[in-house]
Amino acid sequence: MSPIIRVEDIAEYVDQDITIQGWVYNRTHKGKLVFLLVRDGYGFVQCVAFEKDLDPEIFDALVHIPQESSVIIHGKVRADKRAPGIPGGYEIGVTGVEVMQAVAGDYPIALKEHGVDFLLDHRHLWIRSQSQWAVLRIRATVIRAIRDWLDGQGFLLMDTPILTPAACEGTTTLFGTEYFDEGEVYLTQSGQLYNEANIFAFNKVYCFGPTFRAEKSKTRRHLTEFWMVEPEMAFCDLDQLMEIEEQFVSYIVQRVLTDCAAELKSLGRDTAALEQIAPPFPRISYDEAIEKVGAIREQTADPELKALLQITWGDDFGSPHETELTKLFDKPVFVYGYPTEAKAFYMEPWPGRPEVCKSVDLLAPEGYGEIIGGSERISDPDLLLERLHQHELPEAAFRWYLDLRRYGSVPHSGFGLGVERTVAWICGIDHLRETIAYPRVINRVYP
Repeated sequence: MSPIIRVEDIAEYVDQDITIQGWVYNRTHKGKLVFLLVRDGYGFVQCVAFEKDLDPEIFDALVHIPQESSVIIHGKVRADKRAPGIPGGYEIGVTGVEVMQAVAGDYPIALKEHGVDFLLDHRHLWIRSQSQWAVLRIRATVIRAIRDWLDGQGFLLMDTPILTPAACEGTTTLFGTEYFDEGEVYLTQSGQLYNEANIFAFNKVYCFGPTFRAEKSKTRRHLTEFWMVEPEMAFCDLDQLMEIEEQFVSYIVQRVLTDCAAELKSLGRDTAALEQIAPPFPRISYDEAIEKVGAIREQTADPELKALLQITWGDDFGSPHETELTKLFDKPVFVYGYPTEAKAFYMEPWPGRPEVCKSVDLLAPEGYGEIIGGSERISDPDLLLERLHQHELPEAAFRWYLDLRRYGSVPHSGFGLGVERTVAWICGIDHLRETIAYPRVINRVYP
């Protein structure tokens, strides 16, 4: 029996007899030859069947085999630079075939153009396509890199609640549900507040899981359910936080370049810009960023862009502002020191400037915008209580959070990195809906 191999390992089996188990992605019939592009979950490989090498019944079955039929292919691996596939450059000369199931009828997602709504209705099948397969493989590598870096830097994984009694970011973006006799609770916006408790036991921690936003946003940068990793660190100020973030993001990008070169190539991603991602990243203040956006607005002759870039001090940046800012840099750029009123209640004020807080966003280049939001947290209990009142948040729900500042408070900081936005940037794709297996947006919860 020839060994069953993974297509991703095919380079190790040149001139050897092997077996692959998979599905027919595409078929081309040319006289006495049938070319099958077969996927096995680990890659795509061209399988070449000669009529003379197979029983007539088997060859005839391959001539007519439908897309997505499941097969077991036996054959010999050959190196051929022209051979398509992922990783490509190798093909299998077919010596035997077992058809596990020949698909009956037409496969819904044929290899042709389809509308996005149709593809999303068939997302359970769309993920089989080369591009979606590559994106989701890269997503898995991003997640693996995140865990590896944090675990290697002394961070401890802590699981924080998905059901929470109070808002973290804002009361208008919550999904609420009744919780037995306890009243209304909410799907989490963030695990940060709980991780702030965890650092006083473990120093450096992170949580990693789904988070939810009830904003009725239809932009390409928003999902209602997305995944976020949130590291939190005791004895860490804003400058130290930015150093950690740039090391973290650089590791993730370089890991994907190493582990997913074939997937990036299949997406047509120009990796030259990604190869430059290494510390240090440029840093500009919010005040400087406002000036730069103003200068861009003054210089543009495009009236639509001029209108989109309208902004006054105190406003948070929107997608057009972030896009234009990042065009000025070839690496991710830190924008720090946002107006206090534009950010969450728990952010430490800037010394001597209470209208500014010790916050920082990391904006990805090439117009992909914010991938990380973070800050130094308020460490003074009286100030934190004052900010809760200013934001009209219920003191009772945050009593445990205030305790953290009463018993051993220290300067501490943390951030959240959105997995889907990071994957979109690395893959060079336009919409977050392709960066998660089953996207949830305001008008879609199927499949």
